[in-house]
Amino acid sequence: MSNKMDSTDMKQETTGELKPKLRFPEFQDAPEWEEKKLLDVCDINPSNEGLPESFVYIDLESVVAGRLIYNKKIYRDSAPSRAQRLLKHGDVIYQIVRPYQRNNLFCAFDDENSYVASTGYAQLRSFDVSKFLYQLVHTDTFVTKVIDKCTGSNYPAINSSDLAEITVAIPKAPEQQKIADCLSSLDDLIVAQNQKFNALKTHKKGLLQQLFPAEGESLPQFRFPEFENAPEWKKKKAGALFANRTEGGKEGLPIYSVTMNNGMIKRALLDRDVDDIAKPEGNRKVYKDDIAYNMMRMWQGASGVAVEDCMVSPAYVVLAPQDDICSDFFGYLLKLPGYLKLLISHSQGLTLDRLRLYYKDFAHILLLYPSLPEQQKIADCLSSIDELIIAQSQQLDALRIHKKGLMQQLFPSSDEPQA
Repeated sequence: MSNKMDSTDMKQETTGELKPKLRFPEFQDAPEWEEKKLLDVCDINPSNEGLPESFVYIDLESVVAGRLIYNKKIYRDSAPSRAQRLLKHGDVIYQIVRPYQRNNLFCAFDDENSYVASTGYAQLRSFDVSKFLYQLVHTDTFVTKVIDKCTGSNYPAINSSDLAEITVAIPKAPEQQKIADCLSSLDDLIVAQNQKFNALKTHKKGLLQQLFPAEGESLPQFRFPEFENAPEWKKKKAGALFANRTEGGKEGLPIYSVTMNNGMIKRALLDRDVDDIAKPEGNRKVYKDDIAYNMMRMWQGASGVAVEDCMVSPAYVVLAPQDDICSDFFGYLLKLPGYLKLLISHSQGLTLDRLRLYYKDFAHILLLYPSLPEQQKIADCLSSIDELIIAQSQQLDALRIHKKGLMQQLFPSSDEPQA
């Protein structure tokens, strides 16, 4: 089934009745949706005859974005007191502590284990279509109603009795099934796309371990064929490889910041207010291929290679590469775990949140590197992986945005005035 729908698939509702903005053609003349309390839609925290001797325990850390990320089997005698929700296939567990996180799970287990959830979840057993209920409890309308009834500030939570009283709008079972099938197919695409994204990140991590020497070694585990007989990598102090650029900012240059995951990013793309720093006063100029790092967060990997001439705030050190230097290579090298530890050891400050890495201290760090052609080859290889990762991330975001838009149209808001 296609994850996209156009005007040939759906028709828009314009009445004031309790109907969604979009309906599948076969339900155009169906009755409006009914407003019911959640307790009339599903059995909430159904009783059980006791827990099995062993089971997989699902606590509030086990589910992230609809996926079970921890799968640890425990014995009943050693289980925590919160282990009470004995689950069946088709149940929905709804996070009642910090529900805005939407870390809920549709229970579709494909093994012989028993599964028990914490009382930090409400167990919902639908009277009609289980997967429709799962999608419904993720709608903005439902989550907003839940949050309005939450108590507590640090760990807002809703109790099961209040949850049971929340009103929801539902159609007849056939339309529930159609909506569930549509959104479930999108969920499957999102899961598959996320798996590709994570596989690429794992592949890059493996490449980094192979393309750079391990601690105490002078050669990497893997070298490209044309460099197999090349000399060992050499060591040199960072101050001999990078000069400290202290030139002031220049009118008209864009302002950049450094992110730990994505390198240097134009501040306008980070949705930050740049009016107060748009002038060159106090800023530092960065030339294309310079490396800029945040003095206070360099030990976390907050550095990046400039893709154009720009400016950064005075909180940054700007490294100007000298001869025989591929900036992109050193951009990767300075984020390796071993080098991050080295950066910490050369930083000033008593605690991690107060560490500062000044250029004069950075300049004494010994950096291990190969010839310029090998630097470039390694950088090109890793850059190509990064491009694939970015493309996969963009596709994943597009699918999530598409699903969010569909949900807004496939479910009515029961708060809207009715005709």
